[in-house]
Amino acid sequence: MPDPRMDKWANALVNYSVTVEPGQTVAISGGVEGEPLLRAIYRAVIKAGGFPIMLPSCTGLLADLLVHGNDAQFEFISPVERLVREQADVVITILADSNTKSLSGVDPARFAAYRKIRQPLFQTYMKRDADGSLDWTISLYPTNAHAQDADMATADYEEFVLAACKLNHDDPVAAWKAQAAEQDRLIEWLKGKSEVHFTGPGTDLTLSVAGRTWINADGRKNFPDGEIFTGPVEDSANGHVRFSYPVIEGGREISDIRLKFENGKVVDAQASKGEAYLIESLDTDPGARRIGEFAIGTNFDIQKFTRNILFDEKIGGTVHMALGMGYPATGNSNVSAIHWDMISDLRDGGQIEVDGQVMMKDGKLVV
Repeated sequence: MPDPRMDKWANALVNYSVTVEPGQTVAISGGVEGEPLLRAIYRAVIKAGGFPIMLPSCTGLLADLLVHGNDAQFEFISPVERLVREQADVVITILADSNTKSLSGVDPARFAAYRKIRQPLFQTYMKRDADGSLDWTISLYPTNAHAQDADMATADYEEFVLAACKLNHDDPVAAWKAQAAEQDRLIEWLKGKSEVHFTGPGTDLTLSVAGRTWINADGRKNFPDGEIFTGPVEDSANGHVRFSYPVIEGGREISDIRLKFENGKVVDAQASKGEAYLIESLDTDPGARRIGEFAIGTNFDIQKFTRNILFDEKIGGTVHMALGMGYPATGNSNVSAIHWDMISDLRDGGQIEVDGQVMMKDGKLVV
C-alpha cells in the first residue's frame, strides 16, 4: 500500500513546486533508493494529466564512466540528457544516494572536463528556466547515506527532512505560501538598494546588486527551500570571506575555504582541506572565479548543518554565494561550467548591511 506521507510529498511537488498540466512531458529522475517517493510522483503526474517519463539511476554510474570510460565515451551526450535539458516541459529530480562519496576517487581534472563538455547543455536548461519554457524542482529522499553525512540516525534524519519541507504541517502548500509572503516582504525592502556589505568571523565583503532582480525561493525550484537570491554585478565584489562550513563537491570535502576578491574576481584562495581541488576548480574557466549568486537563508526550520547543500544553503541566519554560473533571471551574465555554493554562518557575530541599513544581525532579520 502506498505510504500516505509519500503521496503528500508528491502532491506538493507536482501541484505546487511545479504545476503539471495535462499533456506535458514530465521527466522524473532519481536514485533507486528513493523508489517510494519516485512511485508517488509518477502517480501524481498521471493524476494531473501529464506524460511521466521515469529515469531511475544507480549510485556510482558516473564514477564508473569517468574512471573506466575513454574520452569519446564521457564526451558522449545521450539523447536522454538532451531530452531532460532541451525538451521536457517539467523536470522533477530526487536525490537519493546510497554512497555520497562515489566520486571521491575520480581525477578532478577529468570531472571538470566532463562538466565543461556539458556546459552548453546546462546553459540551455538555465535559459529555458528563465524564459518559462521549463518548469523544474529538486528534492531529497532520506537515505542511510544522507543521514550518515548529517551525523544522524536515519529515522531522525527522515523527521528532519519532513520538517524542513514543511511536510509535518496539515497543509504543506499553505505553509510554503506563508513562507513566500515573508520573503516577498524582504524582497520589497531590498528593491532599489545597491550595496551589500556583510561581515562575520574572517569576513568583510562588499558587492553590488544594483539593477539586479531578487528571486523568491519559496519551495518551487528546491524542496525544501527558504532563501532569497540574486546575481551580483559581476565585477563588484571586493574584500575577503571565510566560509563557515565545508563544501561537498564531486564526493570531496573542501574545508575552511578563504577567498579574497578584487573587482569581482577571486585573486587568492585557501583551504585547510582540499585546497588543490579548490584551486583546480577555480581554474576550470574564467567565470569560475566570479560570483554567480548571492543569497540569504530564511528557512528557520533548518538550523543544523547536514553536508547537503539542498538543506544547508537554506539555514535561517546564513548567507551563501555561488562561484561560477549565474542565473539569467537575476540579471547576472556570468558563464561557467561550475556553480559552487559556499555558506557563511551569521548567527554568531555576523551582520548584513544593505546601503548602510542593517538587515540581519547575529542571524536574525531586523527589518
